[in-house]
Amino acid sequence: MAGRILMVEDDERIRTSTRMALEDEGYEVDEADTAESALEIFEGRAPDVVLIDLMLPGIDGFECCRAIRRTSAVPIIMVTARSDTHDVVAGLEAGADDYVTKPFVTKELAARIRAHLRRSSQVAVGTASGGSGGAGLPGTAVWTFGDVEVAPEAGEVRKAGRPVHLTRTEFRLLCELADNAGRVLSREQLLEAVWGYDYFGDSRLVDVHVRRLRTKVEDNPASPRHVVTVRGLGYKLAS
Repeated sequence: MAGRILMVEDDERIRTSTRMALEDEGYEVDEADTAESALEIFEGRAPDVVLIDLMLPGIDGFECCRAIRRTSAVPIIMVTARSDTHDVVAGLEAGADDYVTKPFVTKELAARIRAHLRRSSQVAVGTASGGSGGAGLPGTAVWTFGDVEVAPEAGEVRKAGRPVHLTRTEFRLLCELADNAGRVLSREQLLEAVWGYDYFGDSRLVDVHVRRLRTKVEDNPASPRHVVTVRGLGYKLAS
């Protein structure tokens, strides 16, 4: 089995056709037509990736995403007909790692799922799933900037000695910036490094995740000292 997917979609036709296509790719797919049923399934099935439609009856996709994100770092992909920048950004701000707009090509969706699964398997993120809290940073390489410490091997981030809880995507983004500290990385370079070489996204993903990252590692996210914007070029980590 390639992985277990939870798909939250109220349109039965889309749900069925997507499930069949993903099963052809080797995935096991659990279906939910409401956020409420999805949250129940999520507790018992521990999916590897969650697909969430934004427009759902009852609890909407934004709140469903937030509810899952409060307890889990599982990759979440928004699948929505709403392609307006405001909606896309709101979905990412709710905690999604990625988004796909309808109508979509199933092979593209499957490629994105593979990219997220590949990166999930590469990163042990204690910070994202609640953090170890009491353990000290191990004796492996640690990046330090200001009062922030990043231990990539341990998947830990601390600020002023306290664990910082990042999603897997935020953690990979911070590690990429820290590993290239002082160098400007374009949005395209960050997309390739964090989301994958076969990624089909756009720069809004990078901008939103940088903004979220700043709220967690900067003293003043509105005036960042570490994750800084280099106008017209991209982002860099400054010590």
